Amino acid sequence: MTLLVKNARLDGRQTDVLMENGLITRIAPDIQCNGAEVVDATGMAILPPFYNCHCHAAMTLLRGYADDMPLAEWLNNYIWPREASLTPEDIYWGSKLAILEMIKSGTVFFVDMYFVEELVEKAVMEMGIRACLGDTFMSHQGEKEHNRLLERLASWKPASSRIQKSIAPHAIYTCDTALLERCADVVNNSDDVFCQIHVSETEEEVVNCKKEHGGMTPVEYLNKVGILGEKTVAAHVVHVSEDDADILSATKTVSVHNPCSNMKLSSGVMNVPMLKAHGCRLALGTDGASSNNNLDMMDEMKAAALLAKLSYGPDKLSAAETFRMATECGAAAFGLNAGKIEEGRLADAMLVRLDNHRMVPDYNIISNLVYSASSEVIDTLICDGRVVMRNRKVEGEEEILANVAERCRK
Repeated sequence: MTLLVKNARLDGRQTDVLMENGLITRIAPDIQCNGAEVVDATGMAILPPFYNCHCHAAMTLLRGYADDMPLAEWLNNYIWPREASLTPEDIYWGSKLAILEMIKSGTVFFVDMYFVEELVEKAVMEMGIRACLGDTFMSHQGEKEHNRLLERLASWKPASSRIQKSIAPHAIYTCDTALLERCADVVNNSDDVFCQIHVSETEEEVVNCKKEHGGMTPVEYLNKVGILGEKTVAAHVVHVSEDDADILSATKTVSVHNPCSNMKLSSGVMNVPMLKAHGCRLALGTDGASSNNNLDMMDEMKAAALLAKLSYGPDKLSAAETFRMATECGAAAFGLNAGKIEEGRLADAMLVRLDNHRMVPDYNIISNLVYSASSEVIDTLICDGRVVMRNRKVEGEEEILANVAERCRK
């Protein structure tokens, strides 16, 4: 497939961008290409889209279901009991709603930790974006279920290069050492399986870990069992020490910042400046829509930047750094040659309207995106060289909204 974006603003100049077979192949003024699908980007900037490195997509079904309480109460008394009643079809439609929301807010890739991920894959394929998918592992599921999930993972051949595989042990407080070691073995003996896990999300998690594991922090404990590494994304990473940061840096583990969810559950503040100073790999994520309560990476960028300034100083986590966490850093965490509009990169892009009232004046487009704009400024979204949203319209969105609304009423 060939796509030609005409008259887009890129780095302060007007240019065309040619996309062929899923790659950006040429950036220059006045490109001519017979047979290409043409997108007129006059009055719009072309920018890298977002890569959401931690979420639970189908939790859109639980948006607003349980709010204003600590993590343990929220999970144990509300979320887990309700999730037990979800059907595979519920998860499929909840995931489609999540993907619709992500497309509308400029996201072309997400990392999902949930259940029945084969149906999440179906939803991703139908809607045309990218994802890294992982079934959740918890000790209470039992060995029979663990074996089934591991067998599925071993035999799983993703439907497209847009789909990546992961294993997803939920957390140290839901997975015993034997299960964590088993998950670590899968990742460490595979070339194509990533790992995702919640790490040091609350003070309680750290205190309990030290009691149960000889004074080790969650980061130290996970390093001992072999979970940490360059194919592992650790979500939250709120309560960590300088020594923890050294371990995360040395193992090349990716720490995923989820500021909105962390604030809403009163979990704490990720010390982004400290982690950066130790050379840690960082990315940005939304978490699920029942703890955020949306999947909008633009909201997440503003929250991340402002929270860093409030906590550590006005010069911390600039707009440019925050935008890079949401784009290039997220893509790089999963080996995707994306996150920049450059020749040879994957053909992922968003077109942003420069005439929107929140984008005027345009002294600094990135500053406007991080501090001023809402996702309404995003006109068009392109993934893998294919338009998945044009003029803010997504194919099939009415059916998704109606279906999910009916399921939630039931």
